[in-house]
Amino acid sequence: MNTRVTPRTCSSAGHALLLVMCIAAGMLIMLGATMNRTIGTSTMNARNNQYQAGLYAAEAATEKVYAMIRADFLFGNLTAVTNNLALGNYQRAIPSVNDSTNPLCAYWNQFQFSDGQGNVGLNWVSNTMSSWQLATNWGPLPSQYQGLFGWTNSYRIVSNAKQISNTTFSITNACQLDVGLDLIPIFQFAIFYNGLLEFTWCAPFTINGLTHANANIYVGSMDTLTFNGLVTTTGTISSPAWDGEQTSAYTAAVNYNSLYSTNSQALTLPIGTTNVISVLAQNTNSSSLYYNAANLILLVSNSTVTLTLTNEQTAAGTNITANYYPTNYSSTNYVQISTNFPFLTLTNTFTDQRESDTVTVTDINMAILDQWLATNKTALNYFPNTAGVYPLGAAPNIFYAADNRTVTNSSTQLTAVRLNHGTFIPTNTVNIAGNNQPTGFTVATPNPLYVWGMYNVPSSSNQGTTNTIGVYPASLVSDALTILSPNWVDSQSSIALGGNGKAKAVSDTVNAAILTGIVPSTGSGANQYSGGVMNVSRLLEDWGNGSSSVVLTLNTSIVNLFNSARATNQWQTPGVYYYAPTRQFSFNQNFLKYSQQPPGTPMLGYVLRSHWCVPPPNTVTYQGN
Repeated sequence: MNTRVTPRTCSSAGHALLLVMCIAAGMLIMLGATMNRTIGTSTMNARNNQYQAGLYAAEAATEKVYAMIRADFLFGNLTAVTNNLALGNYQRAIPSVNDSTNPLCAYWNQFQFSDGQGNVGLNWVSNTMSSWQLATNWGPLPSQYQGLFGWTNSYRIVSNAKQISNTTFSITNACQLDVGLDLIPIFQFAIFYNGLLEFTWCAPFTINGLTHANANIYVGSMDTLTFNGLVTTTGTISSPAWDGEQTSAYTAAVNYNSLYSTNSQALTLPIGTTNVISVLAQNTNSSSLYYNAANLILLVSNSTVTLTLTNEQTAAGTNITANYYPTNYSSTNYVQISTNFPFLTLTNTFTDQRESDTVTVTDINMAILDQWLATNKTALNYFPNTAGVYPLGAAPNIFYAADNRTVTNSSTQLTAVRLNHGTFIPTNTVNIAGNNQPTGFTVATPNPLYVWGMYNVPSSSNQGTTNTIGVYPASLVSDALTILSPNWVDSQSSIALGGNGKAKAVSDTVNAAILTGIVPSTGSGANQYSGGVMNVSRLLEDWGNGSSSVVLTLNTSIVNLFNSARATNQWQTPGVYYYAPTRQFSFNQNFLKYSQQPPGTPMLGYVLRSHWCVPPPNTVTYQGN
């Protein structure tokens, strides 16, 4: 059989070769594109990684400055911040090898930091006001504490960072952080506690202002508790068995007619110490707020009384001194006191049945003190006034009094300060920009303080009411505070409650913010209780046991920052040394106005990160979102 083979033509072979070549060329093009894309992606990734590293470096610089400013503010007030800013400490605070977790790697040496103004090795830090609105002003706070006002001191931090080693790209990154250092007058709170805040087993109680605790809040009673303002706490709000009561007895509602917030940021005094009782210390440390701010300082020793007068215009004050001989209580031995200080009495004593002590008291007659300030020649040299109006900075408005007399038996004797005849307190009207405004009057003492009778109630028609029109800004600051009714009699103070011959309390009104210590609860038992916020102001009389005819009216702000250091006996249930009044406690709404804050009001520190952004490099005025 014959087989015929047909040979391939050149045309067929050429087509096949061309096809192979085309496919190969396509594959080379694809390979080249893939390689280009890979190289491009690698370059982009490297550039992006460098950008991110530079951004994080710039952010690290701003965060380092923020941490320094925050610590300086909360532990040294604005003075520390201002001083460090002026010294350039914040500007020079760039990340360094010492900030790395592994100093041997020298990570931060890869970066060059600048302030956006061409200055290498520096940050830009300023609180200078300009057209881009870094403000220092009084106003509402943009924070979780709705309703608070304060002084906002704004600072801007800008840092530029450029990686200068281990890279092939020239990229400058920038980070900008605006920080608000807020100073908040503490008496804007109806109730402020630096520790556990207890409403346990309270009588019917309505709070018409802000409430805050730097700890937990305990509630629970057979009577209704109503909060008409925001409630904030760094801890929790709960109703544990407390004051000897079981939770099954808590049958009344707790009403929150505004918001409440737990786990809030703590609000503290920026005074450089955790021992906040130092606000009352008799020394020149920065934490001693009242002693350093006082323009009337009364110190009583075993044989001498000294009153120091100072004002803002005079660096050094002047002293008025009187000697006395306490071993003999005849009036002739106190003649210098009655002559130099007609408002002062040192010979009165009474019994405090809660403390089980005989109290030797420095008595201050507020009405006579008011007259003395306006007529005494030495006082007028330091506090001049024309028709009762003082120049700004020359008004005597903070009185610091300390009874430093020693006692022979500290377990049965106590020294204290007492205010009487305080219906009218020194008004201290000052001229501010052509307007006459009252500055009010603050009394502060490291001793227990007793307030006898009406206090700061210039209008008799407003006695026993929540009307504070015409009431002057005032505060009472002390180790412990006891209110004595107008019916109090020293000579009857040792008679047992309900005993024959002992006068009963009558209605009383006190218009003043209260900052004082407490004896804290030591457990859940009835004999271990602090008495709660209702008993911050102590009582020693039969106030009617809830009778509607005997009312204690407080238009106030109640602040507890520390435990009492001198009057330290535990609160005891009514019927032992007092019967409770009908309490009419109300927040003085005047305290929401800065001009109506009592003299020397402590300022709480609050740090707010108000704005963070990534601005263009080499600018400090960026206003973007």
